[in-house]
Amino acid sequence: MHLDPWSGKAIGLLDLDAFFASVEQLDHPEWRGKPVIVGGDAGKRGVVATASYEARKFGVHSAMPAGQAQKLCPQAIWTHGRYERYRELSDIVMSYIKDETPYIEQVSIDEAFFDITPGRYSKEHPIEIAKRIQKHVAILGITCSIGLSTNKTCSKIASNIKKPHGFLVVFPGDEKEFLYPLPISKLSGVGKATQEKLIKSHIKTLGQLATADDDYLKDLLGINGAKLKLRAQGINDSEVDTSDEVKSVSNERTFVTDINTHEELISALSHICSMLGPRLRKHNLKGHTITLKLRYDMQHTQTVQYKMAYATDNEFELIPYAKKLFDDIWQKGRGVRLLGVGVSGFTDTDAQMDLFADEKKRKAFDALAHTSDKIKEKYGESTLQYGRDIRFKDSFSKTSTMNKKKD
Repeated sequence: MHLDPWSGKAIGLLDLDAFFASVEQLDHPEWRGKPVIVGGDAGKRGVVATASYEARKFGVHSAMPAGQAQKLCPQAIWTHGRYERYRELSDIVMSYIKDETPYIEQVSIDEAFFDITPGRYSKEHPIEIAKRIQKHVAILGITCSIGLSTNKTCSKIASNIKKPHGFLVVFPGDEKEFLYPLPISKLSGVGKATQEKLIKSHIKTLGQLATADDDYLKDLLGINGAKLKLRAQGINDSEVDTSDEVKSVSNERTFVTDINTHEELISALSHICSMLGPRLRKHNLKGHTITLKLRYDMQHTQTVQYKMAYATDNEFELIPYAKKLFDDIWQKGRGVRLLGVGVSGFTDTDAQMDLFADEKKRKAFDALAHTSDKIKEKYGESTLQYGRDIRFKDSFSKTSTMNKKKD
């Protein structure tokens, strides 16, 4: 097959198709061709992590409440999933990319950007390299979709258009022709609120966004307006980030029933922080910024951040900050469906020293936290628990994440 020479950068985005569900169908041949849902229990307000394409035909999708998914597809096969197995196959897939180029940026367990610009590492045509990666994944027993273009924006969008097992190339010079007819929802970074603002302003396609007045976009979207306009034009010069730097670590809890009393919510918040601290220490991470997330229902979520005076990995220091943020935004008596706490700013060196910090108290907290880690490591997680930990043991479904830089 004749391929015209490639001019400029060649950035690919590999996205594993319905990854968790596909792995379950691979390991359970009797589940192939049937609707499979990986996620939490409907009775505990769990959410869908991944749904097979057979389940998606019924309207089931990722992040959907498990109860709703169960109603849409009552015949589905449900499983809580096996993260270690998913990680095992993910590592193999990433190794296929690394065999072709050292320039890889894994943004999640099932997604990665890679740079296969001609002459940078290989003389082969980028399409040949990307096709070979996709073939290796298929031999493994699962499938992936790949978008290939001159930048991350186009590649990300292209990878989603022909799923599953899709392969779409946006050739150099065709970026605007590809992007302009697409709805604004296709552009990553355009969330629900931004999308509503743009549509109300009669900006419905990426072409309309790309040609919108700069001052108007600034008034409408603030500083993000200029960034989104450039990306809608197909202008994105961000490199494939080969560092393995973690940007944030967070824990979230979705409650079986809404909690609306201050005492219970503070207790739950403390429990979440107590789970977050050990995770930070395990990965040798200390962060300056704490983020609190409250979800009241599927349409209403609040988040707030605070930049602490010093970096910490200690739950005993995180808890007071989390409580303060909570008291600042929570309305007395309002039921809360989900609570989440995250820590970021691991490389931030600009935080000011707290002249009033009690160093003796901080050292005591550090000693207490590390002693707790050692006891749990030796005798098990359930050996040392606070009353709040036992209290909330079975009253929610949990989500823990470690996020890396994304496009």
